[in-house]
Amino acid sequence: MPNAPVTNDQIDQFIEPLNARSPRIKNKILEEAGIKTRHYALDQDARTTHSCAQMGAQAIRDCLDKAQGALSDLAFLCSGTSGGDTVLPGFANAVQGELGAQPLVTSSHQGVCASGMAALQHGAMLVERGEHACGMVVAAEFPSRLFKKSRFTSREYNTDFDSHFLRWMLSDGAGAFRLASRPATHGLSLKLHWLHLKSFSGDYPLCMQVGFPEKNRPQSYLDYPSFADAEKDGAFLLRQDIRLLPHLFDVGIHEYAKLVRDGVFRPEEIDHFLCHYSSEKLGGVVGDLMDKSGLVIPRERWYSNLAVRGNTGAASIFVMLDDFLASGRLRNGQKILLFVPESGRFTVSYALLEAVESGDPAAQASGRHAGTPPQPALPEAPVMAAAGMATALSDTLKRLAGVWQDYRSAAWRTPLIRKLVEGRFAAADYRTWMEHWVPQVREGSRWMFEAVDSIGEPFLLLKALIRQHGNEEKNDFKVLYEDYLRAGGDKPLDALVRNPGGEALNAYMHAAAARPNPVALLGGIYIIEGTGQRIIPALLPMIREQTGLPPQAYRFLQYHGDNDPHHLERWLAAVEIALDGAEDPQAMSDAIVRTAREVASLYLLHMDHVQ
Repeated sequence: MPNAPVTNDQIDQFIEPLNARSPRIKNKILEEAGIKTRHYALDQDARTTHSCAQMGAQAIRDCLDKAQGALSDLAFLCSGTSGGDTVLPGFANAVQGELGAQPLVTSSHQGVCASGMAALQHGAMLVERGEHACGMVVAAEFPSRLFKKSRFTSREYNTDFDSHFLRWMLSDGAGAFRLASRPATHGLSLKLHWLHLKSFSGDYPLCMQVGFPEKNRPQSYLDYPSFADAEKDGAFLLRQDIRLLPHLFDVGIHEYAKLVRDGVFRPEEIDHFLCHYSSEKLGGVVGDLMDKSGLVIPRERWYSNLAVRGNTGAASIFVMLDDFLASGRLRNGQKILLFVPESGRFTVSYALLEAVESGDPAAQASGRHAGTPPQPALPEAPVMAAAGMATALSDTLKRLAGVWQDYRSAAWRTPLIRKLVEGRFAAADYRTWMEHWVPQVREGSRWMFEAVDSIGEPFLLLKALIRQHGNEEKNDFKVLYEDYLRAGGDKPLDALVRNPGGEALNAYMHAAAARPNPVALLGGIYIIEGTGQRIIPALLPMIREQTGLPPQAYRFLQYHGDNDPHHLERWLAAVEIALDGAEDPQAMSDAIVRTAREVASLYLLHMDHVQ
């Protein structure tokens, strides 16, 4: 880490306030983030003291010293960063040059926080495939250069919140991993069992970026007549849309649940959990989501150095692991789970490490592809009566998480939502959507009441819950239709008809509701209510911005974003009743998951037909 730690009281000496709003924003951000100190590669006159390449090179030297290794032993160098000192060449080449190293195989991974994990994945594959015996992975960040007050001069020191608040969130620094085919000759080494990295950039809009101006308008800094024009328009400012961040962690936890469901690892086997996040508030979000999924890792097993190091982006997990090892907590045989979510355009990554003693032959590289988690080597725990409902519920939720992850990704890639993500959505598109959606919502309470009439023993407790839900939603279509009229729609209510996908979904729900004890419909409700809670809130800001319609045209969307969390709590209680009352909890679980999958496919068909 460069230079001495900078306390919260000292920040203004390095990152000067821009205007009268700055202190208020800074105090709020620091209170929520929980960061007490950070490091800057700047002096108090905003002059660079260490380049990004120099920080990366120093991290490698320190790593080699601790491992008692030599630079001459390295065969490759992989790097990760959100931006080095130059646009090109690659950052790995810049670090190699700074080191004065011998010829190496290099790869430069550019991104945001997960770029360091991508570099680690690449380096691990080189070792596991037997191509090289030893190499280095480095990640480095130097964001403070973007936050100098002088960067905002052309804008008269005014900027939007998305670029303003980040000035106090990030820190400079670098970290490195030495990768080898066998453990060190002394002390503990870390065996990398697997690394899982997946991008969801085809699903969501930009969340964090440099290069576009305000509101992520798709005009690259290279498209301006001059760099001065680009700077004046704010194209060189680092921005993050904080409204999208909750969806990043939702995606990450669903991917976590999917890995557990597939038998890649078990939460109870994790001795230490190192989770990268930019704010202690977001750490609580991760914990809550784990708890709700029934896959919690106890907080006493968590480790974070955010408070003392700040958020160093791609280098964060490297720096965190180094500090954790220095804490002396790790013991031979213990397992460490790493979690690195990236907000740029949503990437999540996990890795499993195990502490091994020096010379342990079992610690040698296995030759398995580092990017592919092992396929079920762990047996599924049977659902037994002795385990109680917790096992059946947890199993159901894990499988539903996989269904949701696939559905959510596909929903974001439907033509309707792609038009929103690409900024091509107009008021006419909103009205068209409402014309398809109003008749769909109109049927929602009808099949719920039909299901209530079909429910008997041993699920009578469900009747009241589903009836309450139906009563709350039976007039939703009227609200939605009024929104449609306020948006400029002019078709009579009875003239609005379901599209082919909506007809298929409606027919499916009514047919299922007419069967005796149609409890499996809880799987369909999970998809429908989840759409309102997890997808609609992310769409609403984009719809407002692109259509320019009055707030009265979005009342239905706002209502569901605010109230569907309560609906999902009621849904969870209903699932517990269903599993508890079922003669065969596993068969009931299977039916709920199957219905969720089928309703998801039909809901997507409905969305695909909104043209």
